[in-house]
Amino acid sequence: MKVRKSVNENRNKVIDKLPSMDEDCPSVVESEISSIASIPELAVFEQPAPVPKREPLQWEFKGLTIWLEFEEFDKDLSKANEFISGKYGTETIPLVHATAIYGMEHFTHEEAIERMSKIKDVLPSGNWPVMDAPVAIKQDIAEEGKPGQVCTIAWAELSLRSNEHHEEAMDALCRLFEVDRSGPWTPHISLAYDNPDDTVLNLAEIISHAMAMPTLLRNKRRVKA
Repeated sequence: MKVRKSVNENRNKVIDKLPSMDEDCPSVVESEISSIASIPELAVFEQPAPVPKREPLQWEFKGLTIWLEFEEFDKDLSKANEFISGKYGTETIPLVHATAIYGMEHFTHEEAIERMSKIKDVLPSGNWPVMDAPVAIKQDIAEEGKPGQVCTIAWAELSLRSNEHHEEAMDALCRLFEVDRSGPWTPHISLAYDNPDDTVLNLAEIISHAMAMPTLLRNKRRVKA
């Protein structure tokens, strides 16, 4: 898990990563061959032609956020992130992730790190439950204030499904960080961000890109950090 620290300058390019806490936080060894899923042949993305860079994101992320970082198969998530960024000229997401808790403002960064050292102790199984393969590909525009939406942004994602084990883990995590839950967890792996006005993101093309790399859609993933 990682804590993202919001900053006003270079907001989407600077991430405050935690020091390694392998003994205290959920982790697995990254591998190219997983014991929980078979890996079909990997496709190679063709390098997209250069396109004009999009304007930097206008939305400013706030507070401290808990991220889940996943194991990769031949760096498939990272490659998809970089390819889509190059295809559309959007900013590359600094770390491919799923958000567990967003925008905490009641802790200092140091206090959040101290609480993170206790995550393994509070999780029911001592580790974050394995995530099943994605159930959908989505591209949409969010508006802050709408149900379940905390920012105004266009994005593309691999939609994941939560189960009872994930909900138990989320309950434990929210208790640790003193966060009230408003409903079930809706996990997803973001592949691209863009400004909502005249976004260049295209669902059909996103689906085509994802299908070119079978591991993105077929493999379960352990939470690496």
